[in-house]
Amino acid sequence: MVRVQVINEVSKGQKGDWILCLQWCRYLYDDGNMEQGYRFIWRRPNGALQPARGQARIPSLDWAQQLIDKAKKAGWGNQIGD
Repeated sequence: MVRVQVINEVSKGQKGDWILCLQWCRYLYDDGNMEQGYRFIWRRPNGALQPARGQARIPSLDWAQQLIDKAKKAGWGNQIGD
């Protein structure tokens, strides 16, 4: 099992609708190991995250690039995970 801690997040979409997020996360494993990395994940209209077994449908590469650009502009989009 793994527990995910979100460190930073940028999003695209309207409040009250499905919102696509790019997150920089810390992955904490039951065996004591830890990794960091990015993930795309959707937020439901109620604000809850929609986990999908490691997959998030991205409508276009333009959406992905917009989120990546936002993360870089915010100062955390150049992190390197392990």
